[in-house]
Amino acid sequence: MKRQILAVLAAASMLAASGAIGQGKHAHGEAHQPQYGGVVGEVKETQYELVARADSIAIYVDDHGRKVDTKGGSAKLTLLNGSEKTEVALAPAGENKLEAKGTFKVDKGTKAVAAVSLQGKPAQSVRFTLK
Repeated sequence: MKRQILAVLAAASMLAASGAIGQGKHAHGEAHQPQYGGVVGEVKETQYELVARADSIAIYVDDHGRKVDTKGGSAKLTLLNGSEKTEVALAPAGENKLEAKGTFKVDKGTKAVAAVSLQGKPAQSVRFTLK
């Protein structure tokens, strides 16, 4: 009995060390971890990561770990800080990135709603809360 328990514990620790357990990166229905330093939202298995800074705002788009081409795409982002509302248009800025530059109020607790349109796909609404 002791050998069986030890064998199961050894197998579980090897799986955990290899990353098969506990990562939660791409398994269906599990939370995804930020890859670009922002906050993540998911819609229909597509991961959107909002990276909001005082001088730029970007949304990165991935599908199961693969970068989604944003060429020809756009996004309209609405930032909500209490009763203050700011709308921002984002344009393609790299292989899987939509971005806007300017001056933005992006504090902890700021809520954001993005309407993301990618070429050949229906528009998606994604919600974020900045941490």
